[in-house]
Amino acid sequence: MEESYAIIGIILANLAVSYQGFTDYSFKEKYLFHVGAILDGKQWIRLISSGFLHADWAHFAFNMITFYSFGGLIEQVFGLSGLLIIYFGSLIGGNALSLFVNKNHYNYRALGASGAVSGIVFASILVAPTMKLTLFILPIGIPAWLFGIAYLLYTIYGMRAQNDNIGHEAHMGGAIVGILLGIGLLPQLFFQSPLLVAALLVPSVFFLIVLIRNPEFLITGKIDWHKIFNKKF
Repeated sequence: MEESYAIIGIILANLAVSYQGFTDYSFKEKYLFHVGAILDGKQWIRLISSGFLHADWAHFAFNMITFYSFGGLIEQVFGLSGLLIIYFGSLIGGNALSLFVNKNHYNYRALGASGAVSGIVFASILVAPTMKLTLFILPIGIPAWLFGIAYLLYTIYGMRAQNDNIGHEAHMGGAIVGILLGIGLLPQLFFQSPLLVAALLVPSVFFLIVLIRNPEFLITGKIDWHKIFNKKF
């Protein structure tokens, strides 16, 4: 019973903090993800606090329904400590990647539990790759492994296109950390589905290498292969 309270506790914490943010603009501004405040003001708490704030009730509901839907499987397989490690590790990892990608955009702001939820979802995909997922826009079940690959490819496209208001960086960072933490906590997951792990991580990691070595790629859309393969790590 103790473990079942963890999911409810996380949802209630998100509810309380989000509601405070809905009703108090200064509170939301103090704790949301803000590149300038984090880098210049050293307000590292925002890497966590921003994950409990949401833009509106629809944003809150989508994240928490998704978390509730997958959280039970994570509890069952990894236990209470594993659930918390994956949730908060993915939250911080997602925001850390967002901070890296947007480090020169000091006014960049974001909020939401999407990074944490992405980590929970992708850890679940490792655990049960053949389970069927039903999407709002596609009311038929698709295999979890196919959803995971397609979603990460879409996230890469979204980071490159930068034509919406979605924090794709946090989604990717959370997903990668969720996968790595899942394997770290239960190494047999890698040996059960090595091809799936490769299909999920290789495109994402390669894209991150491109960003690190050729950051202007997000602006120009052109990859400088010389920079990528001739720079020393």
